[in-house]
Amino acid sequence: MEPTIGEHLARIRRQSTLTQEQLAERAGVSVETVRKLEQGERQSARMSTLHKLARALGVPTTALMGSAARAQAMREPDAAPLGLVGVRRALTPVAGLDGRPVDATAETNPPTATDVERAVAVANRVYHSNDYASAISLVPGLLGEARALVDATDGDQQLRAHALASQAHQLAGRLLIQLRQVDLAHVALTMSLDHARRCGDELVGAAAVAQMCWLLLRQGRFGEADQLAVRTADQIEPRLSTATPAQLTAWGWLLVKAASAAVRDARDDDAREMLDLAAAGAHRLGEHVDPLGAVTGNDFSTEAVALMRVEAAVIAGQPDRALELAQGIPQSPQVTPSSRQRHRLDVAWSHVETGQYADATGVLLDLRDTAPAWLRQQRYAREIVQSIAEGRRRAMSAELAELASLVGC
Repeated sequence: MEPTIGEHLARIRRQSTLTQEQLAERAGVSVETVRKLEQGERQSARMSTLHKLARALGVPTTALMGSAARAQAMREPDAAPLGLVGVRRALTPVAGLDGRPVDATAETNPPTATDVERAVAVANRVYHSNDYASAISLVPGLLGEARALVDATDGDQQLRAHALASQAHQLAGRLLIQLRQVDLAHVALTMSLDHARRCGDELVGAAAVAQMCWLLLRQGRFGEADQLAVRTADQIEPRLSTATPAQLTAWGWLLVKAASAAVRDARDDDAREMLDLAAAGAHRLGEHVDPLGAVTGNDFSTEAVALMRVEAAVIAGQPDRALELAQGIPQSPQVTPSSRQRHRLDVAWSHVETGQYADATGVLLDLRDTAPAWLRQQRYAREIVQSIAEGRRRAMSAELAELASLVGC
């Protein structure tokens, strides 16, 4: 059986000759946290806590992550999952010896590229509105249309069909990641990458890679996410003086993903360098936007880099710095609602860490009012509510109880 976080922590701590008390003091965490992890009373810890322990021990965060950490990263929401039978069938069709799906029906009027392009755009608008139930209902038909278009075309037209199929599978992958259906998300994004390779468009491929990096981050596979993002960014790196908005956003987005992986692996300096490089690209981009940003989910911009700096400060255990960085961030039309919502959770967590429970609750209540479906799927929100409840040391208020019910505490 693979070692747990606590077993990794105890082994590395003993090798460093530190006592539990010395490690706790050096990392800035409580001795009780170290003790409970090592004794198995706690099977997981927040990423910022693991980051502090890893830095104190001089090892990457991944050195501490065992089977329990991966199980936590892959845990499904407590709430009953939305029905995914149709999505599963669309992603894993059953085929016979002739290669034809067993449920295939004769299609006398295959879709046009315009039909599929429009369907991809509609599904993305639904996804960005946090209407996951409707998005799930759209995805099977969207994937079927994309597959039919590929089958019905050839030559240059088929290249465009593969590009649209890649974008359709990216949308499916993003939705499944949001719903914590990581195995199905991996299937969708693997297919997206395959279609991207077939279409030969490196920007379509870069968008698929960025989504795969997000999935790897959700699974705690930080080293792989970092390597994949950096390698792809190097392959598509543009000349800043002549780059198009699409080239800049694809490249910059990968740098942000790489920074996200690096900071989670206790490599703060690497993350900072990547974000500084991304900031240069965002400055060059200015107010221009990638016309396909809404389809690919790429919201690279000056704002996106600033939001990632806040997230990095949170992971590094610097809540005061995070709150300072969160002040006055200029908004960009490119940034997606889910990115801003995720940022608001970082702000709420920073308020909790600094004892500002009322402010943290206020942030969550605002998200409850504006994005309840999204908030319900966020394990991060659940942890924040639990921390508020523990920190207040008073009976849970009606509003906090409502939040706890919403996020599944």
